[in-house]
Amino acid sequence: MRRMQSIFRRSSHEMPGLNLASMPDLIFTVLFFFMIVTHMRHDNVQVRYEVPAGTEVQKLQQKSAVINVYVSASQIQVNSQVTDLDHLAALIEAERKKLSEENAERLTVSLKADKHTPMGVIADVKEALQRSFALRINYSGTEAAQ
Repeated sequence: MRRMQSIFRRSSHEMPGLNLASMPDLIFTVLFFFMIVTHMRHDNVQVRYEVPAGTEVQKLQQKSAVINVYVSASQIQVNSQVTDLDHLAALIEAERKKLSEENAERLTVSLKADKHTPMGVIADVKEALQRSFALRINYSGTEAAQ
């Protein structure tokens, strides 16, 4: 009888520690995945401009459907191409065709204008954007120190 009790009696075992040897491999795999999937967009800015400061500055959320338009008093640049006012609408249309259909519908133009650019030039740029049906315009600026 005692022998039966000793068979069914549970002995106290300690819980083994968690093996973390494969954790660095997993972390580097995830890191490489995000490095490959993320697309960094850098424009070679050839337009000289000073960013104006504002008080109601918000970050742009959806950056995959954004076309950057840099404006100074004498030059206009769309993403990395310098253009003039006459060809701006055609260039915006060409950039729209490069986007997916979903992003083309959500197209936003980020207008990065020099703070010394006359308002007439900016109005002309806005008219060219209207001709190309780019109706969502975001004005870029920095937050003013208060």
